[in-house]
Amino acid sequence: MGNDMMEAYLYEMNTLLEQLDEMVLAAEDASTFSQDDVNEIFRIMHTIKGSSAMMEFNSLMTVAHRIEDLFFIIRDQTMEVIPDGLRPELFELIFRSIDFFRAEIEKLENNETLNEDIDSIVENINRFSNKIKSPGAGDEAAAEEAPESGGASAAGEESFGSSQFPYGIRVFFDEGSGMENLRSFMVLNAVKDLCEPGQMDCLPPDVDSNPETASFVAEKGFFLRFATPELRDLALPIVAETGSVQEYSPFDYAEPQPAPEESAAPAAEPAAPAKPAAPAPQAGGTPSKQQQQQAHNNKESLISVNLSKLDELQAVVGEIVITESMVTASPDLKGLKLDSFTQAARQLRSLTDQLQDVSMSLRMVAVSATFQKMRRIVRDMSKKLGKEVVLNLEGEDTEVDKTIVDSIGDPIMHIVRNSMDHGIEERPEDRVAVGKDRVGHITLSARHTGSEVIIQVIDDGQGADDEAILNKAVRQGLASPGVDYSHKDILNFLLMPGFSTNTEVTEYSGRGVGMDVVKSNVESVGGTVSITSEKGRGMTTTLKIPLTMAIMDGMEVKVGRSAFTVPIQNIRQIFRVTEKDIIHDAARGEMIELMDNFYSIVRAKEFYQMEDGVDEFEDGILLWVESGETSFCLFVDELIGEQQVVVKPLPNFVTDFGIRDYGVAGCTILGDGSISIILEVSSIYAMAQSYAR
Repeated sequence: MGNDMMEAYLYEMNTLLEQLDEMVLAAEDASTFSQDDVNEIFRIMHTIKGSSAMMEFNSLMTVAHRIEDLFFIIRDQTMEVIPDGLRPELFELIFRSIDFFRAEIEKLENNETLNEDIDSIVENINRFSNKIKSPGAGDEAAAEEAPESGGASAAGEESFGSSQFPYGIRVFFDEGSGMENLRSFMVLNAVKDLCEPGQMDCLPPDVDSNPETASFVAEKGFFLRFATPELRDLALPIVAETGSVQEYSPFDYAEPQPAPEESAAPAAEPAAPAKPAAPAPQAGGTPSKQQQQQAHNNKESLISVNLSKLDELQAVVGEIVITESMVTASPDLKGLKLDSFTQAARQLRSLTDQLQDVSMSLRMVAVSATFQKMRRIVRDMSKKLGKEVVLNLEGEDTEVDKTIVDSIGDPIMHIVRNSMDHGIEERPEDRVAVGKDRVGHITLSARHTGSEVIIQVIDDGQGADDEAILNKAVRQGLASPGVDYSHKDILNFLLMPGFSTNTEVTEYSGRGVGMDVVKSNVESVGGTVSITSEKGRGMTTTLKIPLTMAIMDGMEVKVGRSAFTVPIQNIRQIFRVTEKDIIHDAARGEMIELMDNFYSIVRAKEFYQMEDGVDEFEDGILLWVESGETSFCLFVDELIGEQQVVVKPLPNFVTDFGIRDYGVAGCTILGDGSISIILEVSSIYAMAQSYAR
């Protein structure tokens, strides 16, 4: 089975399951499925059934088929067939089915064997179907699945037309090709998007789920039938381009005529044509040709691309950026007056910038899918923990690099679980007693700030208990007894490795359990995690994450013989000072007053213990930098200039020494081929402050 087919199948399944989850969550809130919901779920299950059959995943196909049967009953008789008392059971049944599909898809993604034991879930679906099935409902469902004969022609032969869908296409596949039923299903999938529901059908109708239909198709053909000739005209070129189709021909339905008397002329030809000797010619210039082209264009307006190809594209674009800098900044060009070269270089830079923007935009995806998954987690935990909780989502349309979205899904899930399990109070009465709404609230938000995204999980629960956290940290050897720790220091213990214990006997993570993993996951994509809390009022966990890890605008600076890159978004102001502008504070060291506030000065030469570099303020330059709540001034020798740089991550054998704590976020290659260290200003300030203490 080809990798491309498997990737397409997994992508389609994940997309459909996300759509389904969101739909059922909304329906549960409304205590009913709308008729559109019922039709959509029926369609989704029909698609899952067909796709799984084509991939020969019989267990998934069977479960989807049973749910499709259930929603056939609901579609036919509307939601009125389900009493209010049974509806929670229906929602729970669909959620459990979604969980089954998700678990199986995860196995496929990990090359594991599928679970063939589906008796329990199928039995639950069938039991519910039997509860709501009215007399005759099953017969109608069976009638829809059974191949119809279409009546008899005047000669008593079979007719495969339909009075409801009188305009047909008869398709034969290459002789001996095999799996004619699945090939028929692929043809059906290729043309079904042309039609609204109720505008077409096919014969046999169950080619996606019934392998026995293969012999029918091989002998008599596969029949696509449409309500209008225009729809058939649109379908003909699509059928012609489908693989393995040997012959196809259009036909019209003819009403059966009464049997002729003996003196009548010989019997008429059957309404459906005999197997044609050659495909019907498809002449150009038909009235619907423009419609065909429009449908074709719409279908190709959106494609899915393997992420590895985007990674490869981004790597190539990064190398182009570096090479462009090496060419335009070549030392061989110094002192030469090259007007035409300079003009061409400017044009090259402009095109390179556009190429970067396009390559990065291809990777940007909304966080909505990740956020929507949290609704399901809150819903399930609310029921199991017996807590009333509402999840509010803000900024779902915020876009981030695909790699980063994949990396933050688990951290966000862990934080939300913590809020549910140990943040929100156990009893609504306890909330009401302190003036809160009896229903707990968790807010998950995302917003852009320049070149980073801020994601917050805010709960209005009981907040962090400083004393309990400190006592636990002391027991774990992370804190020293008798030391006066600030509220912020105590909260930071939650993020430290080793803080977690197994004393929390709960199905879900406890407050702080595994938060060090959250921190490391977020930092692995260049982000930071911070926690704020007020006892009795709730907790806020903030993730600050770069939009992309690949390319950034940086200011190149020099300290001694070494080059450093400071991200442009972190620079607030650049200026020169003299010694008389400096304030010497016994506790905080060198400081400077800017806009009625005092800011610490960190000397890059001293911080990195470098031998070369200037010492006098008059000889160097100050960069006023900030990141989140951190704001200070960095003293360097000189500015080299602004440059767009390609971020190169440092290897593990280097990062294992904790150099990120010293403000080293990565490196980049400059135009002259030298290496520049990319600085993370928040880490520099934190480490400098710890030195001062």
